[in-house]
Amino acid sequence: MLPKTSEKKEAIRLRLLGRSLNEIATHLGISKSSASVWLHDVTLSSRAQSIISQKRRAGRLKSAETHRAQTQVRLEESASLATAMVANVRLNESLSRVICALMYWCEGEKTHNDSTLTFANSDPRLVATFLCLLRKSFVLDEKKFRVCLHLHDYHKEKVQKHFWSKKTKIPVAQFLKTYHKKHTGKRTRAGYAGCASIRYYDTRVARQLQAIARAFLEKTGP
Repeated sequence: MLPKTSEKKEAIRLRLLGRSLNEIATHLGISKSSASVWLHDVTLSSRAQSIISQKRRAGRLKSAETHRAQTQVRLEESASLATAMVANVRLNESLSRVICALMYWCEGEKTHNDSTLTFANSDPRLVATFLCLLRKSFVLDEKKFRVCLHLHDYHKEKVQKHFWSKKTKIPVAQFLKTYHKKHTGKRTRAGYAGCASIRYYDTRVARQLQAIARAFLEKTGP
């Protein structure tokens, strides 16, 4: 092992060559803090500064890539656990009604005396899931459904109507007049299909659905 004085001289020599503190500490078998103290006032050439800067950038990129890989692994683990859990769920009528009611409580329109049933969202999967649960939970008259689309000026109305008709299983003939949003000057959102407002004209179902949500929240909440 080199004497301290010799170690410090070697550390300075290596630093002037553009070595990082970690590299110097590992090479000399000293702590990074000791290397930092010895080298804090060393004046580096532009070449050495450039080498060290490149190493720092490479280190940040490697760290970011490692973080992304770790995040992906955790996401995949979570997805596997969720898939296994959901596979064992059996949607009977009661559970379907509770889930449907809670979805409505989050995304549905609340009115005086729970007189209307209006569910609006721009996520086709969420809308389709809500309607699937609603149909599973209640005996419905499909002719009482209406859909109002909220579209931007870059949307093709006919295309979006057919898209949402397929997702909701509601005929285009039951779609209301489309609401066209004013042009904001913002760029178009790729893959955005607009927002669908689903309406079901039956006060009895609307009240039952919201009463279930209220009862569940009162039972489980503090």
